[in-house]
Amino acid sequence: MVKNLELENQNVDFGIIGRNISYSFSAQYFTEKFNNLGLQSHKFHVFDIASINSLTEIFDKYPNLKGLSVTIPYKEQIIPLLNDLSDEAKKIKAVNSIKIVNNKLIGYNTDVIGFEHSFKMLLQPHHKKALILGSGGASKAVQFVLNKLCIPFKIVSRNPENELSIAYNNIDEKILKSHQIIINCSPVGTFPAIDLAPQIPYHLLNKSHYLFDLVYNPSETLFLKKGISRGAVAKNGYDMLKFQAEKSWEIWNKD
Repeated sequence: MVKNLELENQNVDFGIIGRNISYSFSAQYFTEKFNNLGLQSHKFHVFDIASINSLTEIFDKYPNLKGLSVTIPYKEQIIPLLNDLSDEAKKIKAVNSIKIVNNKLIGYNTDVIGFEHSFKMLLQPHHKKALILGSGGASKAVQFVLNKLCIPFKIVSRNPENELSIAYNNIDEKILKSHQIIINCSPVGTFPAIDLAPQIPYHLLNKSHYLFDLVYNPSETLFLKKGISRGAVAKNGYDMLKFQAEKSWEIWNKD
């Protein structure tokens, strides 16, 4: 049973750190959650920082911080500043949730649960292989889940590093025919740059494809629109965010 940290009568702070995150889903989500639970002393803050080095200033200003979400571009940069990592975070080498206990920072990856639960909602037997667009922290969580589900994948990057990676301009009809899943792990298409989309040959897509976008604002990105226009199944990142947020809340509240 998750407890409320026995902090109902104290000021309790939570927040999210990232860059250019004024649109943050988390602030609205947790503020509504606190209101619904009657936790008036709980506050959720958006820490839009230009450098990960600003983390110390945040802790100095908010000594009652109990949990933090971490988003682009700090999911990997945050790791050297943490005192410990969960087993999954160690394997993935990316963190999106931090629990603060006795001034110690413990890193977790709840993107894994969020992505797996959401991704499987529309997954079909003919979705055999995947292309992952992007190679950052979110991509690493997606790779972890696909490995768990035994779904082979290639990482699409501007600078391919190994045999698992290909360049965007190398995506052709043969690759799209054999890779029915396309997952956008890049921030391309995020509000306010809603007229942008990853550079893939959308005209080669068809109803056999499944497009998943980790972006949730706008709810239908240009990436998804282009896929839908070709008959593809499409899903945005909103459900993933809800699942990972609830897992973070559980972690922050556990003894």
